[in-house]
Amino acid sequence: MEIVGIDVGFGFTKAFNGTNSVIFKSIIGDSTDIQFNSSLGGDDSASNLHVTLDGESYFIGNYAEQQSNVREFTLDQGKLLSDFVRILAVTAAGVCCENKTSLNVVSGLPVGFLKRDYKRFADQITGRHEITFHNQGGKDVTKNIHINKIHMIPQPVGSIFNMIMDDKGRIKEKALSMQKLGVVDIGFRTTDFSIFDHLQYVERSSTTMDTGISKCFSVISSKLRQESGVNIELYRMFKFIESGMVKIRGREYNISNLKKRVYTHSASAIATDVNRLWEEDWDIDTIILSGGGSMELAEFLRPQIKGNVIPVANGTDARLNNVKGYLKFGKYKWGHTETPASSETEKTVKTEKKKPSDKQPDDTAPENNGEPKDEHKDEHKGAKGLAWLKGSRV
Repeated sequence: MEIVGIDVGFGFTKAFNGTNSVIFKSIIGDSTDIQFNSSLGGDDSASNLHVTLDGESYFIGNYAEQQSNVREFTLDQGKLLSDFVRILAVTAAGVCCENKTSLNVVSGLPVGFLKRDYKRFADQITGRHEITFHNQGGKDVTKNIHINKIHMIPQPVGSIFNMIMDDKGRIKEKALSMQKLGVVDIGFRTTDFSIFDHLQYVERSSTTMDTGISKCFSVISSKLRQESGVNIELYRMFKFIESGMVKIRGREYNISNLKKRVYTHSASAIATDVNRLWEEDWDIDTIILSGGGSMELAEFLRPQIKGNVIPVANGTDARLNNVKGYLKFGKYKWGHTETPASSETEKTVKTEKKKPSDKQPDDTAPENNGEPKDEHKDEHKGAKGLAWLKGSRV
């Protein structure tokens, strides 16, 4: 049994199985015949995601953005669950995992959506899936994947697990695990605030706000539309934001100063939310910034948050913090399983109708009847505080 962490976000879909990780934009497009393929720009097949799932063919991520006539992208939670989750999650699992793989999956949802949507999410991907990857100029690869069990947790908790656990799901940072930790997880559409106190999730201090990085993109896009008359889709803003320069119909627009003003305002709004929500939690030891949006906003946000804020580490991709934590928690919950032997080191691939069957007993329903039995008690001494989460399904 293999364990994989999967995170289907509004901006990006991420997956990690301990050996392979993948990131691609959460865009789905119609497939079309490509009459000419050029390898002049490199031949990274994972950046050209063309898949067939349950008889339907799709372009995914950057490939959809570049080649599809009809592209779908959403900031609506209901639509994400109904139209995107199955396709994106199974594609991510297929990229990371081998053929005929049986998987246990750990995933997460924003705090504000977890209780309402955890079962709907799980129902979309639990069961057997056959997915074919169509490779440019190469042989099609078909994989049969059985998603056996799914465990859903509050999304930002993954970042805490990533910090305090080792790769086998054992508590390595015992001093940190005994602290009161806050997480500010800035995603594309939402920002999640969560507190973990001595490994206990604090519900009253955890919530979801609609203050993700997409609001910054929207403001910048609107300004560009006023100046140029061209409406830039939000999912196309990433590369322009990074460079600080947009070329529209041959004319260059420098957005560096605009970006700084917008980011400063957005960081102020998030900091105000944090400081108000955690006003009574003055005993927080450490605050962690996580999520893809934190890479953009950290320098503007840190000075405005009251408390000991851990900076985003240089050279790390904060978009993977949660999904790596999901995997580590999966190792804690189900026990360590060996990852595929094809590589001893992590390989990262960055790319920009519901039909579950043969489902196993539901591993997602909440349990609130006291602390469950810890099956790995002897292996995880010092981690007793996690027992409630290990047995619960939300």
